[in-house]
Formats: sequence, C-alpha cells, structure tokens
Amino acid sequence: MKTNDLIAMLGTNVEPVSRGQLARTVGASLLIGAGAALGTMLLAFGIRTDLSHANAWRFLVVKVLFTVGMTLVASIYLFGIARPTVEQKTPSIPLALPFVAIMLLAAISLASAPATHWSKMIAGDRWLECLLSIPAIAIAPFAAIVWAIRRMAPTDLERAGGLAGLVAGGVSATGYALHCTDDSLPFIALWYSATIALCTIAGAKLGPRLLRW
Repeated sequence: MKTNDLIAMLGTNVEPVSRGQLARTVGASLLIGAGAALGTMLLAFGIRTDLSHANAWRFLVVKVLFTVGMTLVASIYLFGIARPTVEQKTPSIPLALPFVAIMLLAAISLASAPATHWSKMIAGDRWLECLLSIPAIAIAPFAAIVWAIRRMAPTDLERAGGLAGLVAGGVSATGYALHCTDDSLPFIALWYSATIALCTIAGAKLGPRLLRW
C-alpha cells in the first residue's frame, strides 16, 4: 500500500473529539490543580489570622480579583491553543489587561504616598517567601494542567506550555494570597506578577518536552 493511500485510509471517517469532553477535561484539571494548591498552602503556611479586620478582607479581594481574573483569561487562551485545529494567531492583549490594571493601581498608590514609604510598600516583609512559594505551589497545578492538555494534542508546544505555566501560577498565587499579609498594591503588582511570570517562562521552556506527542 502506498503512503498516500494509507494516509487517506487513516483519515476516513475520523470523528472530531467532543468539544464538551475537552472542556470537561481541562476544567477537571483546573479543579484538581486548585485543590492541590490550596492544600499545599494550608499545610505549609495556613490562612492569615487577621481576616476579622475589614482592611485585610479588602486587600485580599484585590489580590484574588487580580489572580483569578488573570487565570480565567489565560484558561480561555489555553483551551484554544491546546486544540490543534484552532487558529493560533490570536491577539494576546486580553492576557496583559490584569497585569496592566494592577500596575496602574500600584502606580497610583505610590504616587499618593511619601517617597520614604516606597521601599516598604514595594518590598514588604515577605518578598522572598512570595518569590519562592508561588512557583513551588504551582508545581502540582502545572502537572495536572499538562496532563490534561497533552491529551488534546497541541501543536504549539512552547506557547501551550507557557499558558499552562501562567494558569498554574495564577492558581498558586490565588492560594498563596489567603496566607500572605503583605497587602500593599506595589507589593502585589511586583511580586505576584513576577512569580507568575516565572511560572510562565518555566512552562514555556518545559512545554516542548512535556507536551510532545
């Protein structure tokens, strides 16, 4: 049998994978990853103890809006790029909007504060813990997401891996926010964004190896 005949035979009567099934697979991986991130955070750190104060809740809501909003947008992109038949050249501007928003809020916060307070507002008390913890907590969500999208046979492995890392970083940052007591907007904008970016870069580097099929 000639090669062209074999290819034609293999491509006959092939039914596409259910879009609903793909969505359920990715959704399940996100839930598993979120549960793993939350469990890791609770075991390693515990929830912050000052949630009886209104200010603590106010800043926690800001953190969660940022991380969850970014995660939801990235998840939509991830679902699209994980399917090989989808056009890959999609605008990435919506992915940047949560980061731009938190950076603008941070800039306004710094502008309204004395310059002598800027160092404390940016570094906080736990910048190193944040820098190390969010990528570490992201490992389990990243593994779950990679397992799911690998079954969907993506073709742009680097970008798919980067989006998987971005989503995992967002999930991890959401969990860590329940513990973190550094609440200034510049701290959130710098260290949460930086750690999520690290997760994204790591995912892009690992994607071609882990998602190969």
